[in-house]
Amino acid sequence: MASSESPVGQPQSKKDILLLGATGFMGRIITKYLCAHVQKEHFTVALGARSLDKLEKMVQELGVKEKVDEFVKVDVGSPESVERAVKNARVVINVVGPYWTWGTPVVAACVKHGVHYVDLTGETPWIRKIVLEYHHAATQSGAIIVPSCGYDSIPSDIVPWLANKTLKAYVAANRPGTPFVGLGTSLSAQKHKGGISGGTLASLITGLEDCPPEARREGRKPYSISPFIGRKQPGPRFIYELVIPGAKSIIGGFWVMRNTNVWLVQRTFGLFESRAHEVHASGTATEEEKAEADKARYGPDFVYDEFLQTKSKLSAFVMSACLVVTFTLLTFVRPVRALVKKFGLQSGEGPSEEAMKKGYFEITNITTAGEFTESPITVQTVVTGKGDPGYQLTGVMISESALSLLLPVHNWDVAQEKPAEIRRTTPFAKQGGVLTPMTAFGEDLVNRFCTTSLFTFASYVLEDNGRRIEAKDKDV
Repeated sequence: MASSESPVGQPQSKKDILLLGATGFMGRIITKYLCAHVQKEHFTVALGARSLDKLEKMVQELGVKEKVDEFVKVDVGSPESVERAVKNARVVINVVGPYWTWGTPVVAACVKHGVHYVDLTGETPWIRKIVLEYHHAATQSGAIIVPSCGYDSIPSDIVPWLANKTLKAYVAANRPGTPFVGLGTSLSAQKHKGGISGGTLASLITGLEDCPPEARREGRKPYSISPFIGRKQPGPRFIYELVIPGAKSIIGGFWVMRNTNVWLVQRTFGLFESRAHEVHASGTATEEEKAEADKARYGPDFVYDEFLQTKSKLSAFVMSACLVVTFTLLTFVRPVRALVKKFGLQSGEGPSEEAMKKGYFEITNITTAGEFTESPITVQTVVTGKGDPGYQLTGVMISESALSLLLPVHNWDVAQEKPAEIRRTTPFAKQGGVLTPMTAFGEDLVNRFCTTSLFTFASYVLEDNGRRIEAKDKDV
């Protein structure tokens, strides 16, 4: 295995994946997953960190030394060091947070050299920053930049994408000749069990301290990262109710990742909507291209929200109130942040492997059709995952996101030694830019998740009595 220290020596051959932050808690999970991947013989992995000794120790502890192709000494605080590391990779997985502090030089280097990028940020102000500063440049270099490729916010991004596919297929089969039908209100109930790591806690606190107040204010505005302004976004509530035709309603309260996930979904909506308008305005687009753009778009009536499921309205109210108080104290009272940093989990600490195996998540979504002259259409979508969503499953999700740019999930020619071209399976990926998981990877990502035996996906149309009248299930 080669080791690369930043300034000197002959450049190594490009590695398919460069993992930055490999020695952290999340980096260890991703390293272990990639090295055990069924397709590992067809891609190369370089691990990046400030200390080569720590990298050596980590791979020995994980028992994966023979599966790692290169160590890269890189300091994310040095743009020059980052650029030297990044330009020798094809896809960068960046798990070094907080991203407001450390992420921008990595994105800048990737955009400059046409290298593709995925991360785990939940920092909407930072996403807004890189959209404003690097989206256009990324379309020029062809770099595919995809933030939020973990539990924040892939499952949330998948849910309306699946609901849209189900709705459009149902209308085409049962109401042929109907003009465009888009999505209307879409509400998700989140249910999960999982732990938290010291690195995540440190990123949260440091992000609050390093991100300027003005950037945080702008990031809190609905559609702040979307190229298209949709319907008015309802504000967060202390108590939510998800009405399911023919079944018991789901009650819940404010979900701590609600804004991060909803704003990311808004960018997906905005990218689809903007592209559809551009295609229809083009004088050269074919009818088939216009139909495909309409099939992908959610429509101007779409508005998404989500909440955390609880047992009762009382527990929902109490949980929501506690979260509001906690985040108010963390945001505005410096001594509280100091106490959390001193006595909370430290970087490198997190849930045990046994605890992570007992984790799970389940998202239940109800989406209605937009403006429609006949009887309304309701789509129910359920997405589940087995394992701690914030760590074990997040490691799977970001790894498969990176791999979707390199290898097809099915029918891979085992005789081929390595991937030849970056796979651009969606119209947005073909252009590059600062994208979202579903605009960058689309159905290919869902198919990859299905092969892991850790996720299930189901989406179907409901009648008023709850009877499923069309189902599109992807279960493993």
